[in-house]
Formats: sequence, structure tokens, C-alpha cells
Amino acid sequence: MNLPSTVPIPPPPDNTAKAVPDPARDAAIAAGLHHVNLSRWLAVGSLVALVVLSAAWELVLAPIKPGGSLLALKALPLCVPLAGLLKNRMYTYRWVSLLVWLYFTEGAVRAYSDRAPSSYYALLEVFLCLTLFTACALHVRLRLRNARSTVIEPNHPDATHATAHAAP
Repeated sequence: MNLPSTVPIPPPPDNTAKAVPDPARDAAIAAGLHHVNLSRWLAVGSLVALVVLSAAWELVLAPIKPGGSLLALKALPLCVPLAGLLKNRMYTYRWVSLLVWLYFTEGAVRAYSDRAPSSYYALLEVFLCLTLFTACALHVRLRLRNARSTVIEPNHPDATHATAHAAP
């Protein structure tokens, strides 16, 4: 960042105070990280299950036409966000939570209009969509909350202690 030459630069903070460990805070941060990772893997798992279900449903389990149909290509757009979820990109979690409603709508319509066993797969699709949406929304919320809880003012005695727990 370029500062004008007339603006004085403040001296660095004096961090001569010893960092005092806070076991309760450390436990809360560790629990927060555990919940963030759990919601991440729930989102990834439900997305992979939705991809597999979408492809298998239209090719093998209950295709619209015997021998499979091109409707199996509906699984391809679900493969795009998989890399972003595995790389833990916050933006991907946000837009996947919107994309999933298209698949939810398809599942709800086909659960009502198709005959068994296709209607059962549609209900499974609805369940996986709800799981994926919940996991993505929960992941974003927990990750933001956990990031806020690990930030401490630079002059605080625990400033050096908290940076060791910052999420990647």
C-alpha cells in the first residue's frame, strides 16, 4: 500500500508482554475447526453422492429410455464445483448453495410425477440436495465465525498466541 510521504508511519507495537495461554479459548478454537472440517466433508460427500446418483439414475438404475439417456449429462455441472470445495474456496460454497436448488426442483417434480423406482431416486436426490445446501451454508457460517474468533488486536497480550490457531 502506498502512503503519502506526509503521513507519519506509527511505530510497531511493543509486544514485550508474555503471551498467556487460555485453555478455554484454545478448546473453543479447536472445536470450531473440527466443526468447519466436518461441514466441509459433509458438503463434499453429498456433492459426490449427488453426482454418482445423477449419472447412475439416468444410465443404469431407472433411465427414461432403455439403455440410458442423455439426461445423464445433468451430472456434469455438479463436477465443476468439486475442485473448489476440495480446495476449500469460500466462494464455491456460496454459489453451490444456489446451484443445488435446480437439482432439488428436478427431484421434487420427478418424485411427484415419476413411478417407482424412479420416484425413490428422486426423493434421494431431494435429500442429498438438502444435505448439500445445509452443509454449504453451515460451512460458510462456521468458517466466518471461527475466523472472527481467532482475530485479536495487535496490542493484546495473546496476539502472538492467537496467530498459531488461524485457519488456513
